[in-house]
Amino acid sequence: MGPVSCAFFARPAAEVAQDLIGATLLVHGTGGLIVETEAYDHEDPASHSYAGRTPRNASMFGPPGHAYVYRSYGLHWCLNFVCGAEPLGSAVLIRALEPTAGLETMQRRRGVAALKLLCSGPGRLSQALGITGALDGQPLDEAPFSILAADREMPVTCGPRIGITRGTETLWRFGLSGSSFLSRRFADLP
Repeated sequence: MGPVSCAFFARPAAEVAQDLIGATLLVHGTGGLIVETEAYDHEDPASHSYAGRTPRNASMFGPPGHAYVYRSYGLHWCLNFVCGAEPLGSAVLIRALEPTAGLETMQRRRGVAALKLLCSGPGRLSQALGITGALDGQPLDEAPFSILAADREMPVTCGPRIGITRGTETLWRFGLSGSSFLSRRFADLP
């Protein structure tokens, strides 16, 4: 398990999203094993970058290996990793972690003790890790971030993304098979 460099993210978002399953994400020493991600591409109608660059999504346009943090529905911060090459505008949403580090801190931030409820969903995850808009645009290979590659190949399940109305046929939600820390179970595919 070695540190992930910014070069790791200079690939298509769907590839990065799959390869992040089993990696360890720490922010200020809190975090755990990435068990669920979603990919968004600049040509994807469900992506924030689809209609072009705006002040809200500017960090999504690069460089790769930086954080894109936005507020969902004005309530929850969501952490994304900027990916791709020119033209930029792709990212991976970190949907769920299996919490392993800084458990007491995450439990205090979330106000819950149950490990399954700490980081199962992008809003919960961001609250547990202390993610705010202040981290938008920050490099992922520098403090407060630490990302360590998975130490072995992980069994990955894929399916439709959650909470979108466009691009629903794109199976770019990825999860660690059998994990009990997912935000939502993967439905059986035909």
